[in-house]
Amino acid sequence: MDDEFGAGYAGSLARDHVLGALGNRTVVQALADGEAPRAVWEALCTDMDVPPERRLGRDTRVARGAQGGSARP
Repeated sequence: MDDEFGAGYAGSLARDHVLGALGNRTVVQALADGEAPRAVWEALCTDMDVPPERRLGRDTRVARGAQGGSARP
């Protein structure tokens, strides 16, 4: 959530934004009730119009041998 919405807004969103798809619960409530994190994230992304290409978060890995990466045998 921090990657997509920023650290400050993500916490507020998790506590305050009610998701109809999750039975009118917030992210915090749904997770506390045992909902799968992936299902909660998908519901939030749908509700907040997060495009599919951004739903997996940032990929900060560097390929081996790439500029700035370390090649390991």
